Amino acid sequence: MTINWEPLRSIIADNQRFVLSSHIRPDADAIGSELGMAALLEGMGKTVRIVNPSALPANLLFLDPTQRIKKLGEGMTSAEVIDNDVHMILDTSAWGQLTELGGLIKNTKAKKVLIDHHVSSDDLGAMEFKDTTAEATGTLIVKLFRFFNAPITPDAASALFCAIATDTGWFRFPSTNSDTYRIVGDLMDAGANPNFLYQRLYEQATLARTRLVGKILCGVKLDCDGRLAYVSVMQQDFADSGAVPADTEDLVNECLKIVGTKAAFIAIEQPTKSVKVSFRSRLGTNVAEIAERFGGGGHKQAAGAMIAGPMPTVIAQVLAAMKAALPM
Repeated sequence: MTINWEPLRSIIADNQRFVLSSHIRPDADAIGSELGMAALLEGMGKTVRIVNPSALPANLLFLDPTQRIKKLGEGMTSAEVIDNDVHMILDTSAWGQLTELGGLIKNTKAKKVLIDHHVSSDDLGAMEFKDTTAEATGTLIVKLFRFFNAPITPDAASALFCAIATDTGWFRFPSTNSDTYRIVGDLMDAGANPNFLYQRLYEQATLARTRLVGKILCGVKLDCDGRLAYVSVMQQDFADSGAVPADTEDLVNECLKIVGTKAAFIAIEQPTKSVKVSFRSRLGTNVAEIAERFGGGGHKQAAGAMIAGPMPTVIAQVLAAMKAALPM
């Protein structure tokens, strides 16, 4: 799917002040895309601020050493968010993923631009630049650099490399294609160091996380004759291990390592007793459709939703939906 970037050229040329935002609990694709987009705009002489509904998780702070990415209400006020010419929304097309920041975006008089690769979509009232076949929003930002024939700084290259590497499971997910490697090759030429970035992304586990992962994986359950694997995490598990919610990142993918599995999910109890569910699947099961039934969304093979608890009720509901969707 090819994006026509030409309308964005005039928006950037005609405006000076830009605010960039992404979804709640930002991942490396969200953060990397924001930092890459900021570098592109600032290279054109634009003023850029970045604000999200959530703070950066501790394991991704290295991507933003100057702490320029702010959390709404902590370092950037609502008035400052609204005070801009263009508000760019990156890596989400869902109001629910923007939480209270979404209300500001709805009411701002600024032009709205959306750059995303997710299938699930709300009408955010923005000019959309979407490619649902792209492996990451970071990929789209690299293509935007190419469109403007703009150089990628080493810091931006590192951020964008992490965006693409994480959203492709370090290039092992089906979304990875030959162009993915050409793009990351360009990012390496621009200064991204895969060895260093892998260490920062995947080799910084705390003892608390290791204990949490061990406990949770001991409780993995199988259903649908072994085609479905799932785990659950309670608030007490965090308290017992000393781990934090970010320590569950990618834990759902461990379930797909079990031979015979076709899909998996992880259910994580929140302090509010609602449950965050992350879905994964191999080709053949569209978990984005399942997530959408619960008010969430995402990709065909990776999606998520926040569901009202308690945990046993959520597990029962999700199991029923997954059983109905899994091919025999």
